[in-house]
Amino acid sequence: MKKSIFMDKYPVYSIEFAKSEMSVTTTQEVVEYFKEKIQNHPIAQFIAVFDHYTHTKNLGGSIMNGLLDAQNVIFCFGQAIPDTKILAARPRSIGVCEFEDKVVIDFIEAPREELHKVMEEWTKELKSYDKL
Repeated sequence: MKKSIFMDKYPVYSIEFAKSEMSVTTTQEVVEYFKEKIQNHPIAQFIAVFDHYTHTKNLGGSIMNGLLDAQNVIFCFGQAIPDTKILAARPRSIGVCEFEDKVVIDFIEAPREELHKVMEEWTKELKSYDKL
């Protein structure tokens, strides 16, 4: 995974997989993979899938060349509310972008390191996941 600072302030983790490296190759299959991971986690709660691509297209917004689909898997790890500000960091979102030959996964760093590592593990395991 590669960490970058997006817009000079957001710590974003990204990984790109060639479709030839994966058994799940469409946005919908990758979304279902993450939904399964979330549903099987002891504290994670699935919230929704946001169709970012269709939303942007319907607004007449700009979409980068080559992008076929873009979805956000929205969920929450929150098991405590120690401060009002924690709600600004929740819920979590994993972006799934599909291109002709690859899938790109992006997410912002989680406030708790151990839960951030869970998201990294889920994402890295995507490459070896067998949907059969």
